[in-house]
Amino acid sequence: MNVHHLELFYYVALHGGITRAVRHMPYGIQQPAISSQILVLERDLGKRLFDRSPFKLTPEGEELYEFVRPFFGNLNVMSTRLRKLAAPQLRVGASEIVLRDHLPQLLSRIQATYPGLRVALRTGFQAQMEAALQAREIDLAITPLETRVPPRIRSLRLVRLPLVLLVPKNLKLKSVADLWAQSVVEHTLITLPATETVSRQFQKGLQRLKVEWPMQMEASSLDLITRYVANGYGIGLSVNAGEVVRHPKVRVLELPGFEPIEIAAFWNGALTPIVRETLIEMQKYAASQWPTWCCTDSLALS
Repeated sequence: MNVHHLELFYYVALHGGITRAVRHMPYGIQQPAISSQILVLERDLGKRLFDRSPFKLTPEGEELYEFVRPFFGNLNVMSTRLRKLAAPQLRVGASEIVLRDHLPQLLSRIQATYPGLRVALRTGFQAQMEAALQAREIDLAITPLETRVPPRIRSLRLVRLPLVLLVPKNLKLKSVADLWAQSVVEHTLITLPATETVSRQFQKGLQRLKVEWPMQMEASSLDLITRYVANGYGIGLSVNAGEVVRHPKVRVLELPGFEPIEIAAFWNGALTPIVRETLIEMQKYAASQWPTWCCTDSLALS
């Protein structure tokens, strides 16, 4: 007997027919393929295993089903058990800057507690991270917190970073007040996509000042913004996050009166031990890197 044919028969018997079995198979297979392979199984055994319409197992089908059911019925239980015995895994989503400049130090601490930890990294913006959490594609996301998070997504505020402007050092600009003196700023504005929290927060601040300054150059990361400013392409919008704004050809201008960006960690549902440990380390890291701007939220242990 072909083991694959026995597996198909198991699903047909379990769900009461070939059509229903197709809808519940753990992998894609069409109804004609199941029908033809069941016919091969019946031919090999020399027995009809079930009546097609209405569906009913024959005595031989009943006997075969009782024989194969313990094995195929417990496959999911066994796979779950084996996965639990395997090395622990942590899947993190964040911006390239977080993954490159900050996460390695955190991971070294987590791996000391969980030797053999398998890590999967994923880049993206806030909406992408929330979708990945809801789809259970990642365990933890680090992204700006602007609005109420979706159902079941929980958050922990880590740090509130001020917005800043990056200008080329050779540009004769003493303060942002020189820019606001213009009703429409003429310098090229380099920012993240308009849908990102940093960009939206900045435009809200401009509206309060009644200043127009539309985005003219879009960058995919804060690091790129710094590089383009250094090369003289315009003035960049960023956050005061240490290395990302430091460049020998760039000056940092503060933006008084503009709301800071809250960076938070997000997860879906109850905390696992690894995610809880990672969140604790994130809080410690934020306190050491940005003591002035770090948040003091307590971490619920549920």
